[in-house]
Amino acid sequence: MDIRIAKETALELLSRAKAEGATALSFTADEFSFSVEFAPKQIAVAAPATAPAAAPVAAGEEAPPAAEQDVPGTPVRSPIVGTYYAAPDPQSPPFATVGQEVKKGDTLCIIEAMKMLNEITAPCDGKITRIFCQNGDLVEYDQVVMAIQ
Repeated sequence: MDIRIAKETALELLSRAKAEGATALSFTADEFSFSVEFAPKQIAVAAPATAPAAAPVAAGEEAPPAAEQDVPGTPVRSPIVGTYYAAPDPQSPPFATVGQEVKKGDTLCIIEAMKMLNEITAPCDGKITRIFCQNGDLVEYDQVVMAIQ
């Protein structure tokens, strides 16, 4: 058998064996021979991510209300997912407190997302009746953070 024909035949057999999912192949033709073992296919399997356990609520702390949508007055909602900050920095007083009168456009809090600070402003004039978040809390898109009446 011509070596060129043996090589072409071997390559064709090799291709077919691989396509068929064979684990090994041996070929001999006159003076030409070879053996191949194919490695099993490696499949990466990711372990399912587990959600972190919810932090227990300490005595005296108020758990977030279940029905924030039932807020009397005008709800102030987070326009993005991020971290809630009540003040511009830890040493400064909060932008808004319960009972404080605010005017439309006043800054009420900051939501940080991807190192961008987004000022949340009052949608109307009124009095802050409730604040649902604490400094450093993670807030979701459209989550009620305050109520104005």
